[in-house]
Amino acid sequence: MKLIDVRAVAFCAAMLAVFSAGISSASQLDKSSLEQWKTDYVRPGLVPFPEDNPYTVEKADLGKKLFFDPRLSGSNAISCASCHNPAFSWGDGLAKGVGHGSRQLGRRTPTIWNLAWAELLMWDGRFETLEEQALGPMAADVEMAQDMSTIVGELSAIPGYRALFNIAFPDEGITIDTIAKAIATYERTVVTGIAPFDRWVAGDETAIPEEAKRGFALFNSKANCVACHSGWNFTDDSFHDIGLNDDDPGRAAELPGVEKMRHAFKTPTLRNIDLRAPFMHDGSLTDLAAVVRHYNAGGIQRPSLSDDMKPLGLTPAEESYLVAFMETLTSPEEPVSIPLMPR
Repeated sequence: MKLIDVRAVAFCAAMLAVFSAGISSASQLDKSSLEQWKTDYVRPGLVPFPEDNPYTVEKADLGKKLFFDPRLSGSNAISCASCHNPAFSWGDGLAKGVGHGSRQLGRRTPTIWNLAWAELLMWDGRFETLEEQALGPMAADVEMAQDMSTIVGELSAIPGYRALFNIAFPDEGITIDTIAKAIATYERTVVTGIAPFDRWVAGDETAIPEEAKRGFALFNSKANCVACHSGWNFTDDSFHDIGLNDDDPGRAAELPGVEKMRHAFKTPTLRNIDLRAPFMHDGSLTDLAAVVRHYNAGGIQRPSLSDDMKPLGLTPAEESYLVAFMETLTSPEEPVSIPLMPR
């Protein structure tokens, strides 16, 4: 687990007396310390792409077509976008995903927002790169159920794809590797826009309401949300057992024998979070108010529970301030057009 920024820790200690005295208004907080906090959430200027798969327009355009093409599945009926639908904030709006043969999957479909910055992927972190992740659901018999030994031949039989792959990968053409690279390139372009919170961080004091500013202060101190939801993307890219009533082994399936990884799941980004209900890996919490109440209660006590999970003692008003803050992380997004499929 990544550590909380030392500046945030120091400020938490300095502000403890303020919160214990019941002062909740952001206008009463130490403004210089609040400004220090805000510097930890400044958006990056560039989207990172790996050296072995650099960005090109042609590659991203090809990846978008592949992402929306149901012919990548064994049934020719499921595309990547079937589960990662831009209309549902790149999820599916369901408590748990639905895969091949309309079977319900064991976990909620995670969003693909801002995965260009992700270090490990899937709820249990079983893929290290987006290129690996792009192929995983295709091959999984419960998800897209594609026979990976035939997919290259299937795409090669489509003249439009042959031309597009030759342009995007002139020395390689259609291979399993180039399929993965194209989809991963497109996914790295799925980046959340400028939210009201970003405008506030940039200096516009009118961008978010006072309740949200109070929530931001709580987020970084008494509520300790920053322990896991850190940085501009509001995730530490790590795995934690947050005490849900669920027997899913989580990250322990990949790291057997590590007690703290039992029931531990990837910390999701909070960007556009209020568009992505229901919440958690099992879709068990219906709205953001329920999420805050869960953390306030401290979760189920067990050996694997994250050390950061403790009863918080938040008042109902403070719970509402946290929700108000998270709502400022939603950015206006341009509609995503569905591409014409190659023939």
